Amino acid sequence: MTQLLLLIGLPGSGKSTLAKQLIAECPQMQLISTDAIRGQLFGDEIIQGPWFLIWQELERQLQQAVTANTSAIFDATNARRCDRRELITLGRDLGFTQITGIWLTTPVWLCLARNKRRTRRVPEEVILRMHRHLRDAPPSLNEGFDGLIKLG
Repeated sequence: MTQLLLLIGLPGSGKSTLAKQLIAECPQMQLISTDAIRGQLFGDEIIQGPWFLIWQELERQLQQAVTANTSAIFDATNARRCDRRELITLGRDLGFTQITGIWLTTPVWLCLARNKRRTRRVPEEVILRMHRHLRDAPPSLNEGFDGLIKLG
């Protein structure tokens, strides 16, 4: 079974920390992150760059995991329902047999506080916009997940 774990949560919610813990427990899993992709493509994780280039590299890395029969963790905010649905469709098309969402429901005030302590800060208005997306269209099994875990 080739599993895709789709992390969902605000910047500062603990997604990357969770991803590192999961990789430590299951080192055969492949970690895929939009931050790492931006760093690889544009030389700095903070540079947003053209989304189609990021998507192309994401698709390549996901395909690589399926080809290697390796499960993958996708570390990104995945705050918008339409983006989650698109990722689930892509994952199915590429051959992932199990897609699980892991939603970190860390309170927005804590995410904002953690963000202020970071060297690479996300603008506060961006975090608040993502919070509204998650509040108004929270992740659900109806999006196509095989399982959804809510942590918080």
